[in-house]
Amino acid sequence: MNAIRILEEVKSSDLIENRVQLLTRLGQLDPQDDDSDLPSFVASLTTLWEDSTCLDVSQCLLNKAILPVASKYLALDRPDCSHYFLAFGIRVSQWCAKHLNMSVMSMEESQEEEHSNVFFQLLLDYLRFSVSSFTAVGKICLMGDETSVVSVRKFVSEQLNLTREVILNAKKVESFSSEIFKAAQVVIDAVVRLCKEFSPIVSRDMNEMKTNGNLERARMEEGSTVCNLVSIITLGVTSLSELGMLAARDGGNLVTILNTSWKGVITLLQIDKQTLASKVDVGEIIRKLISLIKESLRFAAEAWCCSVKETISATEARRVFLPVKFYLINAVKLVALFPSQSSMVFKDIALCILMVSAFKVALSQQTHGKSASEVMTDLLEKTTVDLLSALLNAGEITQDSRLTLLDSLFVDGHDSQTKTSLVDILSLSVESATSARVLLLARVVFFQSVMRYSSELEDDAKLAITRKLQWLLDILTDEEVYSSVLSSQLPMADGSGKTVIWESMFSALLLSLKTLMITLSLSPAWEELETFLLQNLLHPHFLCWQIVMELWCFWVRYATEDMVANMIDKLCVFLTSMSTSETPLCPASVLRKTAKSICFLLTHTPKSLTARVYKNISTESRSASAADAYLALLLEGFPLNFLPDRTKDDAKKQIVADFFHFIDNFSEKPLEASRYTVRGAPVYALSAYLGILKTSMSEIDFKTLKFVVALIQQLRNSKDEMTRDRHIEILSETLAIISRSEQLYTCQEMDNVITELHRLFTSEHHHHLHKLNPSLALFLSGLINYRMSETETCPKSRAVWELYHLLLRKRHWALVHHAVTAFGYFCARTSCSQLWRFVPEDAALAFDVASGKEAKTERFMSELKMFLEKEQALLSATPSHEELELLSKEGMEVKATVLKLLEETKRQRSMEAEKRPSKRRKLPEGICRGVELLQNGMKRINEGLSELRSDESEEFHKSLSNQFSCLEDLVSHLVSLTASD
Repeated sequence: MNAIRILEEVKSSDLIENRVQLLTRLGQLDPQDDDSDLPSFVASLTTLWEDSTCLDVSQCLLNKAILPVASKYLALDRPDCSHYFLAFGIRVSQWCAKHLNMSVMSMEESQEEEHSNVFFQLLLDYLRFSVSSFTAVGKICLMGDETSVVSVRKFVSEQLNLTREVILNAKKVESFSSEIFKAAQVVIDAVVRLCKEFSPIVSRDMNEMKTNGNLERARMEEGSTVCNLVSIITLGVTSLSELGMLAARDGGNLVTILNTSWKGVITLLQIDKQTLASKVDVGEIIRKLISLIKESLRFAAEAWCCSVKETISATEARRVFLPVKFYLINAVKLVALFPSQSSMVFKDIALCILMVSAFKVALSQQTHGKSASEVMTDLLEKTTVDLLSALLNAGEITQDSRLTLLDSLFVDGHDSQTKTSLVDILSLSVESATSARVLLLARVVFFQSVMRYSSELEDDAKLAITRKLQWLLDILTDEEVYSSVLSSQLPMADGSGKTVIWESMFSALLLSLKTLMITLSLSPAWEELETFLLQNLLHPHFLCWQIVMELWCFWVRYATEDMVANMIDKLCVFLTSMSTSETPLCPASVLRKTAKSICFLLTHTPKSLTARVYKNISTESRSASAADAYLALLLEGFPLNFLPDRTKDDAKKQIVADFFHFIDNFSEKPLEASRYTVRGAPVYALSAYLGILKTSMSEIDFKTLKFVVALIQQLRNSKDEMTRDRHIEILSETLAIISRSEQLYTCQEMDNVITELHRLFTSEHHHHLHKLNPSLALFLSGLINYRMSETETCPKSRAVWELYHLLLRKRHWALVHHAVTAFGYFCARTSCSQLWRFVPEDAALAFDVASGKEAKTERFMSELKMFLEKEQALLSATPSHEELELLSKEGMEVKATVLKLLEETKRQRSMEAEKRPSKRRKLPEGICRGVELLQNGMKRINEGLSELRSDESEEFHKSLSNQFSCLEDLVSHLVSLTASD
C-alpha cells in the first residue's frame, strides 16, 4: 500500500519539486512487495502525465520522474495492466511529439538550454520504455480482443509518428542525436517484431475465410479482429516506407535507419501477400524507391559534370552507387512479391533501368569517368537485370503481358533530339522517355546485359526475350548506335564475375548473343532463335549480317556434324535454284548473298564440308545452273585451301582451261557456247581463284596480254552501251589477274598493253571507266619489273607516268587510297630514279585542306609519308571525335542504302506478282509422268532404307541418309514446278 499512498501524496502536492521527490521515492520501492491495485496505479500514472506542453523545465522534470516508475511496473509483465500501459504510451507519445517540435523551435530562438537537455533525455528514456512496451502489446494482440487491437493500432501509430518526428528533428540536437537515432532504430525493429508475432493469427484466420468462401465479405468487415491486425501491418508498411524516404534524403547520415526501415517494409509485406495486395499500394512504394535512385544519380551527375577534369575515384563512385544498389535490391524484392501490382508501374521501372544504363554509358565515354563506370558495372548491372527478370519470371504475368512490357522497354526513339546532358536524361518523364533517341544506346546496352544473364530467366521469359532479337538488329542500323557499336568500349564483368574488364561494344554484344544461344539450346525458345537466324541469313545491312553469321558459325562449331551437313546441303540446293534466275555478277543479289553466307560458314566448319559443297556445286555437276552457282561462290571467297590437294588441282585445271578457252575464242562471232550463262565468266573465275589463294600462276602467259589488247580495242570500237560496260568489267578482272602474275611484266607484249590502256584513258570519256581505277592501281603497282628508260622521248615511260597522273588526281577518298597505296608499293620496290615524274602537279594530296586550291608537290610527299606510316601504325583503341562523326555519317548512309534496297526489292516483287499468270505453264505430259514416277521411286527408297541390315557401317547409313535427303529436296522442288492451279 506504500505505492498507492505515495502516489496520492504526489497528486495532492502543489509543488513540482515535492512531486519529483515523491516519485523518486516511489521508483525506489520494489514493485514485487506491493499488493495494491496495479491497473488503477498505472491508470493514475497516465493521469498524472499532463498532455499539455510545459512552459519551463519543471514539468519536464516531473514527467521524467514518472518514466522510471512506469518502467518498474511494466517489468512485472501483468496481463491485466497491458491496456493501461497502452493508454500511457499513447499519451506520452503524443506529448513527446508536440514537445519535440516546440523544443527544436526554441533552440533556434536560443532559449533555455537546460530545458531542452532535460526534454531530450526524457525523450530518450521514453523511446527505450516504448520498446519494452511492445512485449505487452504483443500479448494483447494474441488475446484477439477486438477493442484491444484497435488500441494497439493507435499505440503503434503514435509510436511511428513520434519516430518520424525524431528522424526529422533529432539531428538538430548534436549532443543527443546519435543516441536518439539508435533508440529510434530499436523502435522500428520492435514494430516489425510485433507484426511478425501476430502474423500466424492473420494467416490462420485468412485461411479459414478462404475455406469458408467468405474472404471477400471478411475484407469488407473493417471491425473484425483480423482486419484490424491487417490494418496494423498496412500502417507499418506505409510508415516505414516514409521513414525510409526521410532517412535516404538525409545525405547518408542515417544508414542504419535506412536499412532497418526498408528491411522492415519487405518483412511486413511477406506476412500475407494476397491480403496485403489489396490494402497496400505496392506500385507507389516502388515509385518511392525509383525516385530515390533518380535523386542519387542526379546528385552525382550534377557534381561530376561540374568537375570534368577531375577523375572520379572508385571510392567516391562506391559511395554513390551502393545506396542505389540498396534501393534496386528492395525494388527487386517488391516486384518478386507483387508482380501483378508492379506491372502497373512498369513504365516507371523501365525508365529507371534505362537511366541507370544511360548513366553507365555516359561515364564509360568520358576519360574521368572510367573508374566510376567500372564500379557501376560491378554494383548495378546484375541488379538492374534482376529487376526486369523478377517481373518476367513471375507466373502471374501472361505471355502477352511480357511481350507488351518488353515492347515498351525496347523501342525505337524517334524524336529529333540527339545531344542531351546526363542531368537532362535523368529528368526525363515516363511519357517523353518512350520517344527519346538519347536512350537508344542505353536500351541496346541493357538488352546486352539481359542476354548475358538470360540463364536466370524462365522458359516463357526466354521466349519473350528471343522475340526482341529482331528489334536489336533493326536498332543497330541507327547511325548513332552503329557508330557506338563499332567504336565504343564498355566495362563488363568477366566470366568469374569478380573482375571488371573493358570490351569493345561489338565484342560484348556478340558474347551476350552467344550466351543467349547456349541458354536457349535446351529451351522451347530455340525454334524461335532458329527462325530468327534463318530470316536474317541474308540481312542487307553488313553489320547485322556479320553478327548473324557469327551466331551461325557459333552454332556450326558446336552442332553435330550431321546437322551441319544437312543445313549446308539445303543451302546449296537453295543456291543452285537461285542461279537459274539471277546473275552471279550482282553483289546485292540473293544468289551472291547466299554464296557469301555459305563461304563464311565453311571457314568455321570441318574441311570435309568444303569438299562436300564443291562436289555438289562444281563445273562438273549435271545441273545447268551449277556453274553459275560455283562462280558466285568463287566471287565470294570460296575457301579453296580447305579442299584436298587433288581436288584443288582439278579445280585449278578446270578454271585455267576455261580461261584459255575463253580468250582463245574471244574474237569469234558468235562466241562458242560455255557452261556459264555469263559472258566472261572464266575471267571472273580465274581472278577470284588467284585472289582467294593469294598466289601467282605460271600457266598465265603472253596470251593474256594479247587478250587485253584485243579487249581494249573492242571496247573502244563498240557502240553498244551494254557491250562496253561488260567489256569494262572483264578488263578490270583481267588487269587484276595480270597484277598477280609477275612474269607477264617482262613480256614484250606488255608494251602494247600499256599503250592501249593509255590510249583508252586519254581518249575515252565513258562514264563507267571509273570502275577500272582500282584494278588499274593494282596493275600499275606491279610495274616494278617493267623496264623503262625514264626519258621524255620514251613513249612507254610517258604512258606509265600519265596513267599514274590520272590515278593520283582522283579526289574521291577511296580512289585516293587505292592510288597512294599502289604508288607507295611501287616506290618502295622500283629501280626508277626519277619518281617525281610519276606525280602530277595537281595530285589530290598536293592541295591544302583548308582551301583545296593551292597545290604543292612537297605537300604530296609529306602526305604520302604520313599515309604509309599510318598503314603500319597500330590503331588507337579510343576513337577521336572526328572518327565518331565519320562513323555516324557512314551509318546514316548505310541505313539509307539498306532502306532503298528493301524498297526496291519490295517494288520488284510487287511487279513480278502482277505479271505472274494466274495459272502455271502447262508442262508436257512426259515430264509430269516422269515426276510422278520419281515420287513413287522416293517412296520405295524410303521403305528400303528401313530394311537396311543392322550390320552395315554407321558411316554408310549416314552417307545414304544425307544423299536421300538432298534427293528428296530436289524431287519436292520438281513437284512444285509441275503442280498446276
